[in-house]
Amino acid sequence: MIKEKTVLAVIPARGGSKGVPRKNIRNIAGKPLIAWTITAAKCSQYIDRLILSSDDAEIISVAVEWGCEVPFVRPADLARDDTPGIEPVLHAIQALPEKYDYCVLLQPTSPLRSVNDIDGCIEIAVEKQANVCVSVTKAAENPYWMFSRDAHGRLKPFVQTPYQYVRRQDLPPVYIVNGAVYVAKCDWLLHHKSFITYETNSYVMPSERSLDIDSELDLKFVHFLLGQGRD
Repeated sequence: MIKEKTVLAVIPARGGSKGVPRKNIRNIAGKPLIAWTITAAKCSQYIDRLILSSDDAEIISVAVEWGCEVPFVRPADLARDDTPGIEPVLHAIQALPEKYDYCVLLQPTSPLRSVNDIDGCIEIAVEKQANVCVSVTKAAENPYWMFSRDAHGRLKPFVQTPYQYVRRQDLPPVYIVNGAVYVAKCDWLLHHKSFITYETNSYVMPSERSLDIDSELDLKFVHFLLGQGRD
């Protein structure tokens, strides 16, 4: 709880991952991938309840082993390849008889996020009385140095500006959503059905904690990082 506001955290983990099969329970530096998110969330000073949303019996068993509550099995129609990522979160909010002020989405594919990142994003949402806040990181590639090509192969600036930046230091900073932490008021989220709107506030995370696992190479890289004593 934070400032008398209750907080529900949801970890979505379906069993049918195609890009990296069974990634949520793959061993990463001695723990199943999902356990890194469960461990960080359980250390939060604000999360009142942490639950898993999954359709997969093995993932559910692993989550329970690591101390995550599983109050329901996700319906199969919310675990398809084409299911929008927001749907399991909306389902979780509505499936629980208890009502919460804020919902936090924690994807298991962001194992490098810390409890400070989770709590920091929650704090911004509550202190600013914002409807929604998500974690971002500074983009590695800046669109001010990107180009499109015309029919003749000639380069044209992707972002039209009065002049071209010569030094990287002069480029305006740009940010990308890193997928690590999403926070929103439950009632607001049920109405808008998205964490990304013109109202969305941001919590900035460093790039070294912003890896979102999407490939076997990502898994190997994060295994190396966490194996070096990161937690």
